[in-house]
Amino acid sequence: MAVETTKPRSADTGRPRGTLHEKASYDVADFPVPAGREEEWRFTPLRRLHDLHKDAVADGKVIIDVDAPPEVTVETVGRADTRPGKAYIPADRVSAQAYASFTQATVITVAKEVVASAPTVVSLRGEGGVAYGHTTVILEPFAQATVVLDHTGSATYADNVEFVVGDGAFLSVFSLQNWASDAVHLSHQHARLGRDARFKSFTVSLGGEVVRIAPSVAYDAPGGDAELYGLYFVDEGQHLEHRLLVDHTQPSCRSRVDYRGALQDEGAHAVWIGDVIIRAEAEGTDTYELNRNLVLTDGTRVDSVPNLEILTGEVAGAGHASASGRLDDQHLFYLQARGIPHDVARRMVVRGFLGQLVEKIDVPELREQVRDAIDKELER
Repeated sequence: MAVETTKPRSADTGRPRGTLHEKASYDVADFPVPAGREEEWRFTPLRRLHDLHKDAVADGKVIIDVDAPPEVTVETVGRADTRPGKAYIPADRVSAQAYASFTQATVITVAKEVVASAPTVVSLRGEGGVAYGHTTVILEPFAQATVVLDHTGSATYADNVEFVVGDGAFLSVFSLQNWASDAVHLSHQHARLGRDARFKSFTVSLGGEVVRIAPSVAYDAPGGDAELYGLYFVDEGQHLEHRLLVDHTQPSCRSRVDYRGALQDEGAHAVWIGDVIIRAEAEGTDTYELNRNLVLTDGTRVDSVPNLEILTGEVAGAGHASASGRLDDQHLFYLQARGIPHDVARRMVVRGFLGQLVEKIDVPELREQVRDAIDKELER
């Protein structure tokens, strides 16, 4: 499919050779078909992607419904609109294919200094087959809003999501993967932060057969602040993958990453890749990333890879940590010694482990929804 666009065919990211995430392009042809040996694809089960990485033809549908407060503008636009794709250049073949293949995009805009009175809920419901999509969220300077991306139904779906956060603006995003058990979803979710902008994202992945979410953050001016949280519960045969990139290109910016997951049953596979780059010009950067995984049964697999690339010695703070392990027998013994049955004690420990992140969800309805979902997982 030919695409007419005024955007450049490809882009030099400006990073020194040998650094992470060097390549970006709108053109699918600039990315070879992955074979599974590439660093960015070596954990992903390509055979289960239904040819998304091989230019699968769109033959399905994902229904998009947006419920927004009156002060938020929601538009459905075609490819002639210049806003979709302006803030993000695809970084792999599936992302480029999603950009080349979408026919309509959802554009959500919050005007300057407007404070949204309620969350904007974007419901995406799969109805089978292969589909591609694009969503752009724009907060003009000093605006404030919350956006919820709720994915349900069955589909093989690839999309790009852009968050443009203007100077002094604050955006909270909740991405919920509640897909049916046979769904495949690959998504890039990119945020660009203006001067003194704040961005908070919370990704919850529970459903789907194969889900690969790639959140990323870039800074356009000093003072940006990004917090990325994630929670996932992986069951039998599921592959849930989260690949994060925080690219510090401006001085005096901050980032925090905290992802936690639990795994149970044969063939459950969790992948977490956390990439943070501090460029030479990003003096005064303050960053930390953390991933923790709780293994509940035999037969599961965890791959957790934090990467921190520092190109300047003038940083306020930089660190990362990763830990994966089983339930602490001492914790279970302590509870059982006080008359609590083993299964109940097990659920209490897991709830406590994941609950520290659930408490950071500042929308009460979403917080209760996630708690209920965790309880259902534990009851299995």
